[in-house]
Amino acid sequence: MDAYKVPGWLLREKLVQGELDVEEYVASIYERIEKLDRYLRAYITIRPRKEVEAEVRQQVEEARRDGGRPLAGLLVAVKDVIHVKGLPVTCGSKMLEKYIAVYDATVVSKLREAGAVVLGKTNMDEFAMGSTGETSAYGASRNPWSPDRVPGGSSSGTAVALAAGMATLGLGTDTGGSIRMPSAWTGLYGLKPTYGLVSRYGLVSYADSLEQIGPMARNTRDLALILEAIAGFDPRDSTSLPEKLKDYLKAAEDGIRDGVNGLRVAVIKEFMEHPGVHESVKMLVERAAKLLGDAGAMLGEVSLGREVLEYSLPAYYVIAMAEASSNLARYDGVRYGPREPPKPWEGWNTYYSRIRAAYFGLEVKMRIMLGSWMLSSGYRDQYYIRALKMRRIVRDRVLALLKEFDILLAPAVVTPPPLLGEVVDDPEKMYALDLATVIANLSGVPAATAPTGIIEGIPIGVQLIARPLGEHTLLRALGALEAASGLADLVAEPLPG
Repeated sequence: MDAYKVPGWLLREKLVQGELDVEEYVASIYERIEKLDRYLRAYITIRPRKEVEAEVRQQVEEARRDGGRPLAGLLVAVKDVIHVKGLPVTCGSKMLEKYIAVYDATVVSKLREAGAVVLGKTNMDEFAMGSTGETSAYGASRNPWSPDRVPGGSSSGTAVALAAGMATLGLGTDTGGSIRMPSAWTGLYGLKPTYGLVSRYGLVSYADSLEQIGPMARNTRDLALILEAIAGFDPRDSTSLPEKLKDYLKAAEDGIRDGVNGLRVAVIKEFMEHPGVHESVKMLVERAAKLLGDAGAMLGEVSLGREVLEYSLPAYYVIAMAEASSNLARYDGVRYGPREPPKPWEGWNTYYSRIRAAYFGLEVKMRIMLGSWMLSSGYRDQYYIRALKMRRIVRDRVLALLKEFDILLAPAVVTPPPLLGEVVDDPEKMYALDLATVIANLSGVPAATAPTGIIEGIPIGVQLIARPLGEHTLLRALGALEAASGLADLVAEPLPG
């Protein structure tokens, strides 16, 4: 049995019932890592195999005794912007290369309670700033389906690990599409939750008002199981919502089994008319609409408004960069960063500048400087305040459409994945890749991706958007789409070289 290919929900049963040996399961994942990761660069840190195997065995044995732990023994890859006690938290940057977490993020604690075992910390765009997975200080990740192409970012390593069978479950973060874009380019299911549904305690912040931790998986059931484990109120996070959780697994299974009879689904027409959206991607959206219609959905079309679409992307980047300039001010070599003593002749400003110039990457430095400039006297009203006003317009428009329909259907990506090096040095091209995803972050609503078709040998996903706290509806629709497309539990077999 190739255990690395088995879906998590089934693996858990096989492990607990003794149909699959713990050693065989762990070995299958580590063998994939040894075979592929030097080439694909999914991980920054990997825990020792014996240590992980012992923890998996303990979780499985405890599940056999008490019958709980819905994720018992399952190996999870965690994006390296989330604290896992005892492991580095590099954020894909040399600035934090030696920083070791002294506590678990809330989501990690909850995963452990559910029986999951952290396998390692995954590669990412530096401080989550990037759309392709190429700005990491530890090297660019490669798309397992086509290794000369990018996997998408910033949760690139988690996507690569799952798509190549180097983990069973995954955690990413999504500030403007960083879960959905890599999921859509690697044949995965990825979900950005409602803002506040999942605790951000233990997440290294990039843009506080936009980002969320969320699940990534190879099928809808696993996606639902992870979300059930990590969602819920956390008093340590001031943005956390005191929301009673739904049965997300049941919603996913209902969609897989029964479809979505009566669900109102609308395609956002501006994306289908936009010249920047590739024709093959538009065809996938049309295919997804047909599959959901065949599964019982009532289909329609809505208008987001051309001005909303055109100005949402610049509004997002103004807000994100402004918040980044504030959040990353702490990395100065004194509070966080390398402990290099100042030169005898250096003032503090010179020292800070030298440390940041040496240890931040180009993309991070550019976003910090732009964010600081946009918040400076004379420009704050012109850029930041106008962006906040635009954000409110986007939110109001999206929520109005979600009163008429249960699900909004749109591209998750605007093109097939670019070649490595094709867009990373051109900010205009790279930022344009986020066109379809930022409206969900600006609105705070949940959004997810599901693979819907194959383009140039790569399984590509579409995006589904639901009303606030509508994750159960989203998972039901994802389940129906999974059943209709047959694209689940996909594992790439890359050929290095």
